[in-house]
Amino acid sequence: MHVEIWSDIACPWCYIGKRRFETALAGFEHRDEVQVTWRSFELDPGAPHEREGDRAARLAEKYGMTIEHARESERNITGVAAAEGVAFRFDIARSGSTFDGHRIVHLAHEHGLADAMKERLLLAYFTEGELISDHETLAALAAELGLPEGEVAETLAGERYAEEVRDDERIARELGISAVPTFVIDRALGVSGAHPPDALLGLLRQGWAASTPVAS
Repeated sequence: MHVEIWSDIACPWCYIGKRRFETALAGFEHRDEVQVTWRSFELDPGAPHEREGDRAARLAEKYGMTIEHARESERNITGVAAAEGVAFRFDIARSGSTFDGHRIVHLAHEHGLADAMKERLLLAYFTEGELISDHETLAALAAELGLPEGEVAETLAGERYAEEVRDDERIARELGISAVPTFVIDRALGVSGAHPPDALLGLLRQGWAASTPVAS
């Protein structure tokens, strides 16, 4: 069974959703027969290299709320993340383009390290205050996982995997995906949102039942 997950590196619910999906998968009876593929999705394709100014003020302007409401929202989601074992540090988070980060995940996929790379990027962004658009930062994070230095440098210096990222996003549009995380099973069954593990486990079981012929 193939599970594709569309998500963005700068999406807090995507990190929470990753943890919840991992819990669900660990409890799935056929987990060893599940292939997981991470798909690219940019919440803001036009994001600059790095945004300036107060994060809460930007959120308040974007969603039409007060700055205090925006800060309260961040405190609430930080608590939700903590319950999943993830430490969010919005006070040091640096926001910018995630396009090159997605390209590095595609490179990691070629080496069987996509999940580890996705995890490392999420940790760097949400907990360590790293700027994910910065090439030196991406190279250092990739090196931690043992990705070939030359391939990483070549990828970041050019357009390698750019088309793969855009293709992921094109497919998302074709499938009607407008919010992340979105979990899609065998291109036949899907759900958007960081649902609780029990709900995601139910999705896995439903997908398995749909893809496995009933013995006569």
